[in-house]
Amino acid sequence: MTATATITWLKQRQFVGTDGTGHSVVLSSQDEENGVGMSPSQLLLVSLAGCTAYDVVSILEKKRQTLTGLEIKVTGEQDGEPPWTYRKIHMEFLVRGDGLSEKAVRDAIELSEGKYCSVAATLRGTVEITYEYTIVDGE
Repeated sequence: MTATATITWLKQRQFVGTDGTGHSVVLSSQDEENGVGMSPSQLLLVSLAGCTAYDVVSILEKKRQTLTGLEIKVTGEQDGEPPWTYRKIHMEFLVRGDGLSEKAVRDAIELSEGKYCSVAATLRGTVEITYEYTIVDGE
């Protein structure tokens, strides 16, 4: 399986990233002149959360759990010097649903992080990834 992406420079420090299916995201530095998009390193956090969210929703559906909401807050700790490598990433899951099984939620997160999420698998050798979750009953 091969994935593709293209980065196109717009101006200054602003870029558009487009994946192989034509979906795009704006990237930029975070100063006043350029802060129109996500920084590439922040996009990495979004990628990890997005990959995990996709898996968790899919796994919980297969387990016939009634999921009504999912939010993941991601915090990354980077080295203080270039290239500012992430060393620790912590994910906080807020999972909403009707009568969700705590075991099903925990298993879904662990399966994603340990087996299915390609972003987590790619980062695992360099970054310590931890998580916690809160289950809220109902909408």
